[in-house]
Amino acid sequence: MKRLILSAAVLAATGAAAMASDSCNVPSDQWQPREALQQKLEQLGWQVRSIETDDGCYEAYAIDAQGQRVEAYFDPATLEQVGADDED
Repeated sequence: MKRLILSAAVLAATGAAAMASDSCNVPSDQWQPREALQQKLEQLGWQVRSIETDDGCYEAYAIDAQGQRVEAYFDPATLEQVGADDED
């Protein structure tokens, strides 16, 4: 049973990362600043720990409005979420 849960977690994590990298093919001159993403997330009630760049996407590490730790991927031009991994 533990193997099944672990396998599902690994599959979900790799699937979200693959989905994010497929969605973020934006030329760098069209990117919005990281600060714009941070402000957007804070307005949604998120506590942002950091924002990094990964495979052409913004990758935000945060606590969401429900108190859950989240690793979420965002399109750098639109700031729309394109994937996420739960960290709990």
